[in-house]
Amino acid sequence: MQNVPAGLYPIRHAMGCFHLLVEDDGKSGVLVDAGFFGETPRLKKLLARLGLPPAAIRAILLTHGHLDHVGSLPEIQEWTGAPVWAHAEERAHVEGRYRYTGVARVCGWAEATGRFVLRRRLGHVDRTFVDGELLPFWGGLRVVHLPGHTKGHCGFYSERHDLLFSGDLFASYFFGSHKPPPILNSVPEHFAASFQRVAELNPRWIVPNHYDLLDGARLRRRFDSLHRRLRRSAPERFLAGAAGHP
Repeated sequence: MQNVPAGLYPIRHAMGCFHLLVEDDGKSGVLVDAGFFGETPRLKKLLARLGLPPAAIRAILLTHGHLDHVGSLPEIQEWTGAPVWAHAEERAHVEGRYRYTGVARVCGWAEATGRFVLRRRLGHVDRTFVDGELLPFWGGLRVVHLPGHTKGHCGFYSERHDLLFSGDLFASYFFGSHKPPPILNSVPEHFAASFQRVAELNPRWIVPNHYDLLDGARLRRRFDSLHRRLRRSAPERFLAGAAGHP
């Protein structure tokens, strides 16, 4: 890891990463997302290494409610007792009752099949947040609504560290950076405005949920490169997106 603050711990799984953010006193922390199925043992191992009990997790903040971000949520909720925070539009995803439309029906079918085959319980949202709200964790995390992947998809911006957790706005691996595949996107018409919003926020570092190596500066450069490519391929959408945000 490099170009990220102390206290940021990635927990990698087959579908991506979720993150533990430990406060300066080293006694408590917050999770950004909860990972795919079977991630609780990885979290337990990390907390044991840091000398933290389950109750040290003060909250679970969801970027959105897709299964690779909430698959382990019920077990982690039960084990830690931590409240789950999410945008109101994500409650239906977390509770397994969101009605997918268009090509995104494939995503809904895959999630329903996964839950049925693996007999997974559903999580629940305890508290909702809104765009611009300052959450009292890790020195302050500002909610940044970034729809496109889902209606309530959000990032979390740390002004203190000038770092944005961008969720699934984009993915970045050694073979390239890209938006999520169309079958996973519920409101793709909002991507342009969300990319533009991150560009205007202009964070020093960016940390998405799907990446190869954790390097906040390199991931930021990859975001910039992808944004330029998208602007060139569809300039009219990005001009419209610059005019406002949903």
